[in-house]
Amino acid sequence: MRYIEDFKEDDQIIGHYLCKQRQSLKSRAGKTYLSLKLQDKTGLIDAKIWEINNNIQNFEENDYVKIDGTVLSYQNELQLRINKLRRSQVGEYFEFDYIPTTDKNIDELYKKVTEYVYSVNNPFVKKLLEEIFINNKEIAESFKGHSAAKTMHHSYMGGLIEHTVSVAQICDFMSSRYKSVNRDILIATALLHDVGKIYELSDFPDNDYTDDGQLLGHIIIGMELVSATASKIEKFPNILLKLIKHSIIAHHGEYEFGSPKKPKTIEAYILHCADNMDAKVKMFEEIIEKDNTLGNWVGYQKMLERNIRKSNLP
Repeated sequence: MRYIEDFKEDDQIIGHYLCKQRQSLKSRAGKTYLSLKLQDKTGLIDAKIWEINNNIQNFEENDYVKIDGTVLSYQNELQLRINKLRRSQVGEYFEFDYIPTTDKNIDELYKKVTEYVYSVNNPFVKKLLEEIFINNKEIAESFKGHSAAKTMHHSYMGGLIEHTVSVAQICDFMSSRYKSVNRDILIATALLHDVGKIYELSDFPDNDYTDDGQLLGHIIIGMELVSATASKIEKFPNILLKLIKHSIIAHHGEYEFGSPKKPKTIEAYILHCADNMDAKVKMFEEIIEKDNTLGNWVGYQKMLERNIRKSNLP
């Protein structure tokens, strides 16, 4: 199998890929063409079908398809021009070749989560975390294998727990550097801030927004999960619950980024910074790793609003 990360300009590609997106569009001349995004475990590539004829058989999004095409360079990005396409047959592909997965050890990441849970001193906070991440086996298993996003960062199996552990590690470091920080609240919310994503996004290969994701979003879903769990813990302090929920609903930092509230506690602000840092740095890392351009400059990245240079030294 030829993986997308190994594609080079002018390569002739015949193989099976997952169709993540299918759009029927019109050219400036009014001619209908198909714009696709094809995926394997190494990444995504844009693809175009300019001639819709008998060589292009019926298919839908999230179908595995066999394609025959050529790799081209368009605006400094690789793109596939597809000449032939059909649905793949059962037995022609192995699903795990098409599901991007963390390169970290999932069991080790989950062990770090449990270590953080048991590092908390406040008995109410510890019980809350135990009930969600340890005693609730359905949540624990989903949390291990879920992605952290549809496309932006950590958008692969295991991405959610990888991102969560990174945020917890940053918060743990920050909790010892500044006065007035309640480490228990900070660690708890680092672990909990994105737990709603297990319901916001569907499982692979779809990895798309669910009805709950579209209508509520992971911030509200996560806050409701925390509230429901805390309500079953006898005498859970109301002010403690409010402080935890505030950090969760404020972790996007700004209203324009979907945050219902701006951070108003030191723990909420540290969490926001840690979450934003890990997400943005991961975006840099993924863009650089997937870059196929020549030279040091990767090109303008719309999501980051800047051109990115690889730190290559002679």
